[in-house]
Amino acid sequence: MTPTVSVIMPVYNGSSTVASAIKSILHQTFPDFELLVLDDGSTDGTSEIVRAFGDPRVRLFRDSRNQGTAVVQNFAIDQSRGEFIARMDADDLSFRNRFELQVAFLRSHPDVDLVSTGVVTFRNADGSIIGLLPHHETHEQIVAQPWRGFYMPHATWMGKAGWFRKHRYAVPESVRSDDQELLLRTYTTSRFHSLPDVLYGYRLGDYQLKRTLLTRRALLRAHLK
Repeated sequence: MTPTVSVIMPVYNGSSTVASAIKSILHQTFPDFELLVLDDGSTDGTSEIVRAFGDPRVRLFRDSRNQGTAVVQNFAIDQSRGEFIARMDADDLSFRNRFELQVAFLRSHPDVDLVSTGVVTFRNADGSIIGLLPHHETHEQIVAQPWRGFYMPHATWMGKAGWFRKHRYAVPESVRSDDQELLLRTYTTSRFHSLPDVLYGYRLGDYQLKRTLLTRRALLRAHLK
């Protein structure tokens, strides 16, 4: 049978977190989904952990070449069978009613192409709560200042499969900002929304200035383009 939701989860050397991420998907109150795990050249036994679940809804794809997130996400979009496509990161957690609420919203708002959710951040070391990410709810609020980015955390996305197939991730990808580049490229012809509900837990490691600067530089290039 064709699932309602296809969940795309890229992973690279995620052996310490991928099991908890998968469990948070398998425990969803909305059970009609498939989970596509894209192992992009891991060397730490990630694929073995994924296979051990033995759940028919989990589909594992492994490539030893480490091609990058944009390439494997485009591949997963081609492999997906669902009416909707959802994103998920291999080191985070989805709350149990995330899919239920997102599917219900998309069903009742056919004009919306992509919906995200509120996010709480927690520390990698001890799981303690840090706080909430900035949040904009309506399309008009989300796209009001595109030069400052879009408050739609990529790993919380769920949208129409047709939208993802029409708007591919750019290759070569923008460093750590392929999601923002995609929104920047499509916001004038698409409709976005973000649920006010906090339905996703984002794991934060140590602050890395270099990573932040690389992200900002990539976004600047996308804006100039």
